[in-house]
Amino acid sequence: MLRFSISLPFTPADHLLPIARAAEAAGWDAISVPDSVFFPEEVSAGYPYTDDGQRFWPADAPWPDPWVAIPAMAAVTERLSFFTNVMKVGIREPLLVAKTVTSTAAMFEGRIGLGVGLSWIPEEFAWLGQEMKTRGKRLDEGIEILRACLAGGWVEYHGRHYDFDRLLMCPAPTRPVPIYVGGHSDAALKRAARLGDGWIAVQVTPEEVAETVPRLQAFREEYGTADRPFEIKVTPLVMPSIEAMDELAALGVTDVITVPWFFYGGDPDALDTKLADLERFADEIIAPLRARGGA
Repeated sequence: MLRFSISLPFTPADHLLPIARAAEAAGWDAISVPDSVFFPEEVSAGYPYTDDGQRFWPADAPWPDPWVAIPAMAAVTERLSFFTNVMKVGIREPLLVAKTVTSTAAMFEGRIGLGVGLSWIPEEFAWLGQEMKTRGKRLDEGIEILRACLAGGWVEYHGRHYDFDRLLMCPAPTRPVPIYVGGHSDAALKRAARLGDGWIAVQVTPEEVAETVPRLQAFREEYGTADRPFEIKVTPLVMPSIEAMDELAALGVTDVITVPWFFYGGDPDALDTKLADLERFADEIIAPLRARGGA
């Protein structure tokens, strides 16, 4: 059965809790929270997900820290799950990330997931004291470190980029925390297949999903992980409809991530619009699919 997650890009801090409460009441499954530490006035690289390389958000767009936002929203809900989409682990020390995630997951058992990825902004690496050219290999090691710490118990790691002796990180969750890998390149897909519990895509068409899912499966077979549960979480470039959701499910999608107020009109920056549109999506898409028994 398809799961449905609301994404919260450019969301003011005072909208987070009302949206979380309303999403849970309306029957949504999860909320995904993006990550951005700061906005460089000048960026020496192009944005990889637009044709012209330009970002489509203004400098003052709000980006609440996901590990402040997620615990706050989890505290005012009971069932809703939360995950990052995606956290730029490559610009951070993985042990510090692990401490934050283990603490949050221990507080909200079974409701926390971790989406991980690579930043494309050279200034983020430079100003946060991380090396950009090794970001892929460091993320690989970071995922291994995160998974070990999230499992609890004594941990040690001796890699090329990170090296530490036995340590204990408490508290740790007693239930597994899934790690989803973002990115569209072959390297990202291979990373997801080898190290992840799922793949997260940015905006994609059904045609792109149809092309990518078999590649992921081939990589999973290559790495011997094809029998492991694996989620396909995408933000589809389709208008909301039962037919579109059925098509995505048939392609292997397990989780539709969407921003309902980008589809239905009204002021997308107004809280009232967001609350009305997330309820409309739930009424017109989620509830009928659940009544039917899936997608």
